Amino acid sequence: MRLRVLWVGKSREEWVKQALADYATRIRRYAPLELVEVRDEKGAMAEEMRRRECERLEKQIPPGATLLLLDERGEQMDSPGLAAYIGKQRDSGTADLVLVIGGAYGFSDAFRRRGRLLSLSPMTFTHQMVRVFLLEQLYRSFTILNNEPYHH
Repeated sequence: MRLRVLWVGKSREEWVKQALADYATRIRRYAPLELVEVRDEKGAMAEEMRRRECERLEKQIPPGATLLLLDERGEQMDSPGLAAYIGKQRDSGTADLVLVIGGAYGFSDAFRRRGRLLSLSPMTFTHQMVRVFLLEQLYRSFTILNNEPYHH
């Protein structure tokens, strides 16, 4: 199963870039991983920004991919639950699992209906931090699936 993580906007902070690179290297020991940034939209009304950003995200999704969208209204899972979800996708023959972090105004309603919604927490985090948290949880999921001691 191939993993693709999409997000809107650049990772600007050096510590974020370093953390993303570190977790990406770790994850790639278990599965192919691609990280994709799409350009964020500026200077439009929120609904128009969502629409344009979602169009850019849509172009990065392989046909037939399974989508997991990070959204504040999404389901909350613990780490073993996310690992079980990833394991089920892998074991059922999912070719591409795409995880998507939206822009500052989230996803359009139409895009939100395309995938399963996941919330990392009821708290609000910066989009930069969410990228790191998501990759850490992906890595943790693979260590759980492989009975490795990272998660105990």
